[in-house]
Amino acid sequence: MNATEHIVLIRQHLIDPEVCIRCNTCEEICPVDAITHDGRNYVVDVDKCNSCNACISPCPTGSIDHWRTVPKDAAYTMAQQFGWDELPAQQEMPDDALVTSMPDPSADGEEPEAMQVNASIGSSSKSAPWSAAHPYVNLYTMKNPVTAVVAGNRRLTAPEVQSDIHHIVLDFGTGFFPVLEGQSIGIIPPGLDANGKPHHMRMYSVASPRGGEREGYNNLSLTVKRVLADHEGQAVCGVGSNYLCDLQKGARVQVTGPFGDHYLMPNHPGANLLMICTGTGSAPMRAMTEHRRRLANKGQTGNGKLMLFFGARKPEELPYFGPLLKLPPELIDMHLAFSRVDKQPRAYVQDKIREAGKAVTDLLKGDTYVFICGLKGMEEGVMDALREACAEAGMDWPSLHAGMVSEGRFQVETY
Repeated sequence: MNATEHIVLIRQHLIDPEVCIRCNTCEEICPVDAITHDGRNYVVDVDKCNSCNACISPCPTGSIDHWRTVPKDAAYTMAQQFGWDELPAQQEMPDDALVTSMPDPSADGEEPEAMQVNASIGSSSKSAPWSAAHPYVNLYTMKNPVTAVVAGNRRLTAPEVQSDIHHIVLDFGTGFFPVLEGQSIGIIPPGLDANGKPHHMRMYSVASPRGGEREGYNNLSLTVKRVLADHEGQAVCGVGSNYLCDLQKGARVQVTGPFGDHYLMPNHPGANLLMICTGTGSAPMRAMTEHRRRLANKGQTGNGKLMLFFGARKPEELPYFGPLLKLPPELIDMHLAFSRVDKQPRAYVQDKIREAGKAVTDLLKGDTYVFICGLKGMEEGVMDALREACAEAGMDWPSLHAGMVSEGRFQVETY
C-alpha cells in the first residue's frame, strides 16, 4: 500500500447473537428498517443504518449495542451476519496515517445527508429512576453461564384451566448472582434447535425481591407460562417455557445475565409505584411489592404508595391470586380485571384505570413511577386510558408523560 492510498473506515452496528433473545424490539423500533431477521439471527443492514441509536435503550439485554470498526468496502454483509453464532473480533486496522474518516459530502459543495429523525420515539424511559440501586448486568454469558439448582417448582393457576403458569425458584448456592426488582435473567435450554445448533437463551423477569425468594438465601424466582400456542393460535411447543415448567426439584439449570439497567424500582421511601400488568407480566410487580412489604414489616417504609392494575382471563388464571388477596389495603391499592368470567362483562386493565381515574390522577400528581409489563397489545389501551383520565382531571397528559419519560419515571416492558 502506498502512502497516498487511503482507506475509509466506518463504525458498523452489529447485534450479538449470543446475547440476543430474539424479542423483535429492535426491528420494531428501527425508524429506517435497517434491522431484520431470519429463523436464527437478527442483523443490521449497513447500507441502511445511520446510527440514530433508537434501538439501543429499548433492547433488554444490550445485545444491540455492539460496533466494529471496518473498512467501508469490506463491511460485514447481511449473509455473513445471518451465519454467525458469535460476533467477530475487532480487526486490526491500518496505521492512522493511511486511514481517512468518512468523507464529508459538503466538501464537494453538497449538503451532508441528515441523520434520520427517530420516528419511533418510545413511550418508555431510557434511564432508571434516580434513586434506583446500581444494577449488575451481563455477569454471565452463553459461553460462561452460571449453574443454578431448582429449589421449587409449583403451578400457580388452577389445574382445570388451560393457562399453565409456574412459580420456579432457582438457588445459586455460593455463586455471585445479585439481582434487583425489574431485572431479568436468561435461561439456556439444553439440546439443539432444528438447525443443529444450541438453543439461544430465553429471558424471564425475576419475580422475587433483591433479598431472594426466601429472604437471606441466594435464590430468586421466575413466573413462567407454558407456551402451547403462538399468538395466532397455532399449536407450538415453547422450548424454554416447557423446559422450565417440567423441571423437577434438584435439576440444574444454565443461567445468563442479569439483564436490565433501567426498568428498576426507585429506592427513596416517598416514591409512589403505579404498576400495570397482565399474566406473567406480574413478575416484576410481585418483586417490587414484596420488597415494599418486607420493608413495611421492618418499619422502614416511608409514605410512598402502591397501586396495582392486574389483568387475566379469570381469577383461576391469575398468577398469585391467593397471595394478592392477603395483602393489606394499607400496603397496596389493588384493581383486578377479568375478561372471561361467566355472566360478567369483560374487563381489562384499561377499564379499571378509567374506573379509578381520580385515584390514578391523584397519584400521578405526586412523586410517582409508572411500570407497565405484559403483552404488547395492552400498551395502547393503557396509554389511552391514562390520557383520558388525565384529560378528565384537567391535566396535560402529553407534557406529563414526556416529563416522566425523561426523568426515568415511566418504564414499559411489553413483548
